[in-house]
Amino acid sequence: MALIGQPADLTYGYDHLGTDPSALAAIADGSHPFAAVLKAAKRPMLILGAGALARNDGPALQAAARTIAESCGLIQDGWNGFNVLHLAAARVGGLDLGFLPGPGGLDTRGILDASKAGGLDVLYLLGADELDESRIGKDTFVIYQGHHGDRGAHRADVILPGAAYTEKNATYVNTEGRVQRARLAVFPVGEAREDWKILRALSERLGKALPYDSLAQVRERLAAVNPVFAAPDTVEPAPWAAFGQPGAPGAEPFAPVIDNFYMTDPISRASVTMAKCTEAFGQSREGKTGTHG
Repeated sequence: MALIGQPADLTYGYDHLGTDPSALAAIADGSHPFAAVLKAAKRPMLILGAGALARNDGPALQAAARTIAESCGLIQDGWNGFNVLHLAAARVGGLDLGFLPGPGGLDTRGILDASKAGGLDVLYLLGADELDESRIGKDTFVIYQGHHGDRGAHRADVILPGAAYTEKNATYVNTEGRVQRARLAVFPVGEAREDWKILRALSERLGKALPYDSLAQVRERLAAVNPVFAAPDTVEPAPWAAFGQPGAPGAEPFAPVIDNFYMTDPISRASVTMAKCTEAFGQSREGKTGTHG
């Protein structure tokens, strides 16, 4: 086991290879001793944190990680040892559906930059609470759809109450790419509705009615966009293809992107138990991962 990044208090031993991205590049070109360790392993594996991909040198880091995977035997018949650990729930499912900026579109950073500069009229936050609200411009009209009334709701001009995960029949994709189904346990409270119903009603009011009148039709559309949604509880192997952009990684060291492990989303921030954990271990415990106690 080896780690590139801030030291962490884990439940197993590991070699710390530093915090400098150049260590990753050195493994990729074979000059680092740990490259030989990977090549000699029967089932070598690499876990790349999604926080690294959001850096300015993210494409170069992707390319270095792909080179390691291909040169050190991480990709073999019956074995794929390349992993990306995403930060947000639904991120994997969104990628499976192709939820990416289209031609002329903006990514999250571009959206916030445009809002801050006064060039964004409307911002629609669909369960999006992990944004830096200070970067949302005062002239941007914010619509928030979600539950628990978290950060996004505090900044919103209009709130559309969505059902929580216990209040709807839903489809989720976990971090390994496994499609999972959840069943309604209790009915939504007050005026809350399932997310797809809110979007369907809004589309009709805007004169662009979506052709989905039932959950079954929504799920049929999911499967049409990507067949993985037609096979719940299975992991579909992903094709291996080129990604990243070769280049020198930046000099900025890797740093934790999660300040408080116990409160990473609206549900945990509303939890009394998670509040007690935060109080017990401190609000900012660098290097802690939640496996320590």
